[in-house]
Amino acid sequence: MTPSQSTADVAVVGLGRVGLPLALSFADRGLSVIGVDNDPVRLGAVREGRMPFAETGAQELLDRVHGAGGLSLSERVADAAGARHIVITLGTPSFSHIEIDMRDIRSALDDLLGVLTPGHSLILRSTVAPGTTEFVAGYLTKHRGFNIGEEVFVAHAPERIAAGRFLQEIDTLPCIIGGVGERSGEVVAELFSAFRAPIVQTTPVQAELAKIWANIIRYTHFALPNLLMMDCERYEANVFEVIDLINRDYPRGGIAQPGLTAGTCLRKDFAFSEERSAAPGMLLAVSRVNESVPLFLLEGARRRLGTLANRKVAVLGLAFKADTDDERDSLAHKLIRLLERELADVVVHDPHVPTPTLSFEEAVDEAEMVVVATNHSEFCDQRALVEIAARAAGDCLVVDPWNCWGVAQVFAYVSELAALGAIG
Repeated sequence: MTPSQSTADVAVVGLGRVGLPLALSFADRGLSVIGVDNDPVRLGAVREGRMPFAETGAQELLDRVHGAGGLSLSERVADAAGARHIVITLGTPSFSHIEIDMRDIRSALDDLLGVLTPGHSLILRSTVAPGTTEFVAGYLTKHRGFNIGEEVFVAHAPERIAAGRFLQEIDTLPCIIGGVGERSGEVVAELFSAFRAPIVQTTPVQAELAKIWANIIRYTHFALPNLLMMDCERYEANVFEVIDLINRDYPRGGIAQPGLTAGTCLRKDFAFSEERSAAPGMLLAVSRVNESVPLFLLEGARRRLGTLANRKVAVLGLAFKADTDDERDSLAHKLIRLLERELADVVVHDPHVPTPTLSFEEAVDEAEMVVVATNHSEFCDQRALVEIAARAAGDCLVVDPWNCWGVAQVFAYVSELAALGAIG
């Protein structure tokens, strides 16, 4: 089958948190779409008209697409060749020794090699290391002899949308396209013109670097207040007051608030630059700061409570980001493991994630320590703090690096919070 005989306009390989909303958005704009994924549970949910994860507005979008029949599903990557445009949204992890793991992309390419024909476009949407798009183009030339940019079109169009904002940002964030060869950028721009967002053409490597460094900037941005939080503990200073002093009416302020900085993109994407860095170790230091926050919180609690053995500790939140159900690479899991190694009796509550957890009331009941690991809106409600004060053990230690209740205390006993007027 040639692209001119295609049964679909676009195929999306990988129906995860990047791929599925993209596939639905294409279909909602009238394109015929093939969605490909090897997870039978995920495919089953989509076939039944159920979103397999939370994304604002996505269930309503799936309802429309499901009713209109604009999305067909397959378990076979080779079936993606039934569309003119093939968008790859597979996960791109890194190896532990700071190197991109290309196995999923290579596997998809091998599945497609025998069915690609002149006229196809292949688009990398996932975050990749610099040089990956040119590698894909070279791989197709080496094994099939394609003239990239004339016969087959290859480009990187990086996903830059934040979780929970897909339907808004797909039409507003500039769409970066880094095409290989003469016409790849132009051909891929035709596909993404389905959305209202402006299109910016560049080279493949510049598209790759733009995405990686956007995440690196955020990862570093949050590491600085986390390091400041640790310094303030050492000097018996209040991190939130220091941040206010830095930022208040100062044109060169702008330091962020501390917290558990994680997530599958921020924790791994720095490695795609670090593997060939001219300053090896710089970004690893940033990672080390963010990764040490769970240990910092544990040690701060231990300084105040003594041993944590046999103490009930309630951890509020498993997701890496507020008001999402995404647990991937969340530092809450690391915090829980560290607490368990102290022989604490750890209980967990999260109202969003699919992992079964206790109710809020069960979690905080008679707890000697409560840690806000995720700043979900439910936890930042004043009523949650009142409930903790009423249900937890006498003078429970509350650990809140997010400053959820505006009390400006990372570590505070319930009695201190009451004295500060935080508990009505």
